Amino acid sequence: MDSTEYLKNTIKRLPSTPGVYNYYDVNGEIIYIGKAKNLKRRVSSYFTKKHENLKTKILVSKICDLKYILVETEIDALLLENNLIKKHQPKYNILLKDDKSYPWICIKKEEFPRVFQTRKVIKDGSEYFGPYMSTYVVNVLLNFFSEIFYDNGWTPFTYLGKEKKPESKEKYLETISQIRKILKGDIKSVISYLKEKMMLHANKMEFENAQKIKEQLLLLTNYQSKSSIVSSKINNVDIFTIISDEKNAFVNYLKITSGAIIQSHTVEIKKKLSESDEEILQFVITDLRIRFNSVSTFIYSSHNIINIWEGVKIIVPAQGEKKKLIDLSLRNAKYMQLEKKKRQALNLTKSNKSIVLKKLQQDLHLKEIPIHIECFDNSNFQGSNPTASCVVFKKGLPSKKDYRHYNIKTVVGPDDYASMEEIVLRRYKRLLNEKKSLPQLIVIDGGKGQLSSAIKSLKELKVYGKIAIIGIAKRLEEIYFPNDNTPIYLDKRSSSLKIIQQLRNEAHRFAINHHRKKRSINSISSELEKIDGIGPKTVEKIIQNFGSFKNLMTSKRSEIEELIGKEKTSKLFSKK
Repeated sequence: MDSTEYLKNTIKRLPSTPGVYNYYDVNGEIIYIGKAKNLKRRVSSYFTKKHENLKTKILVSKICDLKYILVETEIDALLLENNLIKKHQPKYNILLKDDKSYPWICIKKEEFPRVFQTRKVIKDGSEYFGPYMSTYVVNVLLNFFSEIFYDNGWTPFTYLGKEKKPESKEKYLETISQIRKILKGDIKSVISYLKEKMMLHANKMEFENAQKIKEQLLLLTNYQSKSSIVSSKINNVDIFTIISDEKNAFVNYLKITSGAIIQSHTVEIKKKLSESDEEILQFVITDLRIRFNSVSTFIYSSHNIINIWEGVKIIVPAQGEKKKLIDLSLRNAKYMQLEKKKRQALNLTKSNKSIVLKKLQQDLHLKEIPIHIECFDNSNFQGSNPTASCVVFKKGLPSKKDYRHYNIKTVVGPDDYASMEEIVLRRYKRLLNEKKSLPQLIVIDGGKGQLSSAIKSLKELKVYGKIAIIGIAKRLEEIYFPNDNTPIYLDKRSSSLKIIQQLRNEAHRFAINHHRKKRSINSISSELEKIDGIGPKTVEKIIQNFGSFKNLMTSKRSEIEELIGKEKTSKLFSKK
């Protein structure tokens, strides 16, 4: 399997969850590291979009392999991406990423601890909370902490470094304890305080101040107070977890340095003699520590194992930050296990589809196995907005990138036969002009009439007889052949009829969806054209951005004003 086919298959199996992806070149070197809220969608975009940027085009041309690490949130992905870029310095990240550090909030180890923002984590016994994705979030928290100090009789001058009286130490430390609780994740008190403050401003008609606090509230509710994958207290640690079934085991390794994940690797082990998870884990830990030159004196493990490594302490975390890292490692091992099962199921499906296609060849008396099949369907509503669809199956499976929609151009009124003739002619005229491969079988959704119309087009293009073609009538599932008025009836339980029905149903679904969308667009155009001052160009803008009249009327006024201006928006809302 070449690298292009390998990448396509890998991307198909990617999860739609947050994570970080690494691209490798032909030499196995990391050339790019990126983050994603949705791994599958983001990675796919590199290979499906047309890139204008030359550097991106060159990057994509050099990708031969990819690996990924799953995380809990988008913030975690951002932080992990930052750590990995700093460690590996990939070629194509250098011009795109800076080397900034993210902000932390520090409670200094002092008799009267100070609370402040910093970008440096120093191992001096102080407590560090974060890192935070946004300095704005940090400022919101620090402002709130200032209010706590004020409420307890302190001023910024006293709690940020001036002399404190020994008799007030207990009260001061109680304030610090309250702040520490908030920084550990209990931000309910911050949110409650901000809500009260917002309502106070609103009651005084100070709406601008109320809006600012509302924005602060949104930040605090949308972002975690700290990352679940980074802890300043965890340094130079190896994490190993294992997931297994009867035949295989999957071990994930995470390397933690200076409070950040800098390495992730998952291996698959085939069992030979029903080895226990503990035996396998012990073997793999030895191998991976040598492979990655690890000198960590701490191992966090998902299982209790016998310690055979001198000077190394093994811990099985039960709670807290360490347990979170174990859970994250287990997720990565579990996903590799699920991916293996999906690959096996896919291979089995492909094998079954091969048998189905051979059976289809026999039942329809075809000259060759129909590896490539195309199916056509028409759709209209009382003759209006006529559309059609072509769906493509390859090796018995839908090839959605090859699906096509058609707007009927040459037919007036509800004429399914003429519409079928038009779209078949357009489809294969284009394939011939572009010198693309033709299908081995064409399926027409309809009886003798639609089939005859499609045959006319094949004859005009001089490909009739080179491609097998059949029609399927819905009522009794009759299969019609060219020049034969008598249909055949396949066994309703046969795989051949099922794949033909699947093709027909998919073509119908695809045609109906396009038809409804077209009707919706025509409907919104009709409604908008009735409004004075709304011209064709404005209508086109609205359709491109909102799609339907309902979407338009339920959108925020500010969004519409930004698109077409205040005056035209006022006319729209007066219509509403």
